[in-house]
Amino acid sequence: MAEENTNENQYVVLARKYRPQNFEDLLGQDALVQTLTNAIQNNRLHHAYILTGIRGVGKTTTARLIARALNCVGPDGKGGPTIHPCGVCDNCKAIAAGRHMDVMELDAASHTGVDDIRELLDSVRYAPTNARYKVYIIDEVHMLSKGAFNALLKTLEEPPAHVKFIFATTEIRKVPVTILSRCQRFDLQRLSVETLTKLFTKILSQENIPAENECLDIIAKAADGSARDGLSLLDQAIVLSNGNINTETVKKMLGLADRSQTLALFEKLVKGDMEAVLKDISEQYTNGATPIIILQDLINITHDLAKIKIVPALLNSTSLSEIEKTTFTDLSGKCSLAILSKIWQMLIKGISEINMAPSAVEALEMILLRIAYSASLPTPYEILNEVKKNSNLSGYSTNSSPSVGSEKKNLTATSISNDKSATVFNTIEDFLHYLEGAKKALIEYSIKNDVCIREFSDGHIAMNIAPTIHQDFIMNLHKLLSDATGKQWEIEIVKGELGETIAEKEKSAVEAKKKNVAEYPLVKKILEEFKGSKIETVIRKNLDNLAEDEPEISEENNNSTYFEEEE
Repeated sequence: MAEENTNENQYVVLARKYRPQNFEDLLGQDALVQTLTNAIQNNRLHHAYILTGIRGVGKTTTARLIARALNCVGPDGKGGPTIHPCGVCDNCKAIAAGRHMDVMELDAASHTGVDDIRELLDSVRYAPTNARYKVYIIDEVHMLSKGAFNALLKTLEEPPAHVKFIFATTEIRKVPVTILSRCQRFDLQRLSVETLTKLFTKILSQENIPAENECLDIIAKAADGSARDGLSLLDQAIVLSNGNINTETVKKMLGLADRSQTLALFEKLVKGDMEAVLKDISEQYTNGATPIIILQDLINITHDLAKIKIVPALLNSTSLSEIEKTTFTDLSGKCSLAILSKIWQMLIKGISEINMAPSAVEALEMILLRIAYSASLPTPYEILNEVKKNSNLSGYSTNSSPSVGSEKKNLTATSISNDKSATVFNTIEDFLHYLEGAKKALIEYSIKNDVCIREFSDGHIAMNIAPTIHQDFIMNLHKLLSDATGKQWEIEIVKGELGETIAEKEKSAVEAKKKNVAEYPLVKKILEEFKGSKIETVIRKNLDNLAEDEPEISEENNNSTYFEEEE
C-alpha cells in the first residue's frame, strides 16, 4: 500500500506514502471497482470516464489506477488489461511515479484555455510510444473554459482506439451536459467514520505509533469523509503528540470539547439551568474548545436525539458510547419533537450569528441562554389548552356570546335543479357553484372580481362591469349560459360605478366572522394571553364532541391559531 520513496532522507506525508497502489486498497468505492472489473473481463472498456466526489476521496488516485490497469503488461511483459496491476512492470512503475510519456495529466485549473486543449488534442492522433493506450487525465475538469469544452467535444465522442480520457472534478454540475453524455460517470462515495478509523489504525500499526481508539474516531469525524483530510490531521497529531497520540492532544488540536461535557451542556439547556450553562461554556472555552465547534456538536446531539425518538432501536447502535446511550435514554422521555425542532432552529440560526459577532464566545453564550430560557417553555398548543382548562370557560352559556355563522348557505336546496334536458340557475350562487364544478376558473374569477351583479333571474342578468374586464367576457358568458341551460339569455350592462363585487362581499363576511369569534370569552382570554396575536381563519366543521358553539383550538403551526367553528 505504501508509495515508493525515492529519497530515504526526505519525509513523505502519510497521504502520499499510503496512497492506494491497487484497487484492493481503494476504500469505499465497491461499485466503481466492480464496474471496471466487469468491463475489463468482458472487453467492454469505455473511451471516457468522469470521476466526481468531495476532496480527498481518491479521484486522481483512481484515475492513475485505471491507467495502470489498462496498460499493465505483467512481470513477463505479455499480460493484457487487468484489474490487478502487477506493480513491477515498466508501465506500472512509470505511471505510479507520474513519469510515463503515454499517460498525460493536465491540471485544468491552470490550463483552462482552448489553446491548452488544442495542444493536447494534437497528440491524440499519434499512437502510444510504450503503453497499450494513451491516457489523458484531466483534473478539475470543470475549470475548463466554454471554448475548451467545445474543442474537446468531437475528439471525446470519437477518439482513436488507442486513446482513453479520464476526467476528475469536485463540481460535476459545472461540467456541460454535452461532456457528461459522452462519459461513463462514477460518483466516488464519502468514506464512513468506521472506514477511516480502520485505515488510520492500519497505518499507525505499520508506522509503530501507539494511539487511543477514541482519538482516531475524533480525527475520522473531523475528516468529514475525506481520506486525505484525515491523514493530514493524523500527520499533525503525530507531530503534536511526539509519536504517542492521545485523546486530549487531539481535542486541543481540533479545538473540541469533550463529548461528555457537550452532552452535559445539552442536558442543562433542556432543563433551563442558565447559571450552569454559562459556567460550563466558560470552562470549555478556557480549556481550548472553539465556540463554533461546540455549537456544531450541540446540533449533532439534537439530530441524534430526534432520530432516536422516531426510531428507538438506534439506541442499540455500536457507534454510540455508553454515556451517549444513557443520556439519550434519559432525554428522549423529556424532550418532545416540537422542543427538539425549536432547539435545532435556534442552533442553526446561531451559526451565522457567531460568524458575524465580534466575540464568538459571547455570541455562543447569548445563543445558549436564549435556548435555555425557551427550551422548557410549553408549545403554543399546550399554552392554549392550558388557558382553556384553567379559565373555567368551557361550560359558558351560548347566550352570552354572539351568534356565529347564523346565516348558513344551503347550496343543495335551491342551487341547481337538473333534468335530462337543461340546467336551471335560480341565483348567482347556483351559477358560481356550476362554474366551480365545470372548472371555468377565468369566468368565475371575473364574475367575482370584475362585475357587480344587480339582478339575476332565470334568463336575465343585469350587471356593472369594470373597465379592465376582458373584451370577450360578455360573449363567453353568453355562450356558456346558453350551452348550460339550452336557452338564450339576456345580459344587460348597467351604467355607473362598479359597486361592491362578490369577492368584496365574501371578504367582508370573513372579517365579520373573525370579529364574532373574537367575542367568545375563551377566545378573548387567548388573545389577551398572546399580545399581538390575531385570528388567522375560522373553519366550519361538524364536530359532535364539542360543546355547543364552542370553538376548537387547532395547532396548525407555531405562528397562527386556527379556530374550528361547530356547524
